[in-house]
Amino acid sequence: MNSQPLNFVPASEFKQRAAVAVADEHLRRSFRGAMDFLIAKRAAQFPDPAALERQRGLAEHIRKYSLARLPDLLELLERKLTENGVHVHWAENAEQANRVIIDIARRHSTKLMVKGKSMVSEEIELNHAMADAGMEALESDMGEYIVQLDGEKPSHIIMPAIHKTKLEIARLFAAKVPGAAYTESVDELIGIGRAVLREKFMTAEIGLSGVNFAVAETGTLCLVENEGNGRMCTTVPDVHIAITGIEKVVEKLEHVPPLFGLLTRSATGQAITTYFNMISSPRKPGEKDGPREMHLVLVDNGRTQAYGDEQLRSTLQCIRCGACMNHCPVYTRIGGHAYGTTYPGPIGEIISPHMLGLAATHVLPTASSLCGACGEVCPVRIPIPDLLIRLRGEAQHEARPGHPPLLGQGAARNRLVDAVWSGWAALYTRPALYRAFGWLATRFRALTPPLQSGWTLSRTPLKPAKRTLHELMAARRRR
Repeated sequence: MNSQPLNFVPASEFKQRAAVAVADEHLRRSFRGAMDFLIAKRAAQFPDPAALERQRGLAEHIRKYSLARLPDLLELLERKLTENGVHVHWAENAEQANRVIIDIARRHSTKLMVKGKSMVSEEIELNHAMADAGMEALESDMGEYIVQLDGEKPSHIIMPAIHKTKLEIARLFAAKVPGAAYTESVDELIGIGRAVLREKFMTAEIGLSGVNFAVAETGTLCLVENEGNGRMCTTVPDVHIAITGIEKVVEKLEHVPPLFGLLTRSATGQAITTYFNMISSPRKPGEKDGPREMHLVLVDNGRTQAYGDEQLRSTLQCIRCGACMNHCPVYTRIGGHAYGTTYPGPIGEIISPHMLGLAATHVLPTASSLCGACGEVCPVRIPIPDLLIRLRGEAQHEARPGHPPLLGQGAARNRLVDAVWSGWAALYTRPALYRAFGWLATRFRALTPPLQSGWTLSRTPLKPAKRTLHELMAARRRR
């Protein structure tokens, strides 16, 4: 069974954490304002609903096609990357992924690794594993750098420090960055962070990045970013390690633009990001920059469980835009930290059970109003509400005949609830029992609560109609 990451909050504590978040008016106000801003920016990028639906349909088709051929595409990707001079590693779980990266780091006598934004590295708790091995892993994405400096985890998969205010960051930098003067100027705060990171880029032995799309036919890793730190991590250090989940593969380069266009507009409301990096090999003879050695770590960590089920496989269509979180009425009120998992919000509720098991996460699929907003805005049309309902059922019941059990299957099962539903099923499927129940109900109606009992006192009684429908219609005819 997959081990729980250090930032995981047990299911038994989720409700308490959520209650604390809801009671924090400052947090709620900050998240509400930020999410409203992102919702408006996204809406402005999609003024034509019909065009948006065509784009979503194409993106959904690309992702489903890629997943249908995933085993073949992964082998093709490995072959092409190997031909290009890239070392490819496979990791079944977080422990194996960390071991691969730490072994590479030790071979190069690494003291410092600079990291571009990578949710998979958060998923496997790479920073803690590196620290345990006596090496430093420094986040270079500004939001990630801020939360790492404060000993926190990202609260959003796209905007890690969205829960922090300018004043909080000003106090943090003044306290934690050597030589930094207190300032509330956003430009000056960004400058302080950049000054620290620029020096680290030049001294780090290894740079690590995530992967947004991996193109199998060319062996190309695509990296989407706004700050340029991803480009620095992948070109300045002598060694570049890319890490990604196995589901990020597409077959052709032509499959990337439709996904890229929807990713940027759905995530931050941008028509396009500042940087789009395409990396196919380490530095070649005659080239003046780029890593001299390059690795790709392909991480499973529960993804094959989702892949093995026809319905749950759609979870892996995700392109990590975060739109479902921005529109979720639950996430926008409690923020990301209350979930206690790497991926919060609706996408986290459907992917975390595969990574951590239902025993540890069965409460997460219930943290939803099932309003459907997440499914409506998903650029690749993941049926998130349907998957939430499915996982709720899997957490409360044994596996269906012919279906392998999920990790932690039936962890939320309640024997009393089972008995009640079994009784209900027996009653409504057996006419004789139903007739007997009806007969008993009419004879013992006196045992039901009276009209003004405690449970009805707070209810507003229905007012009788002033006249019957027959009287109303008769009056209308006389006019």
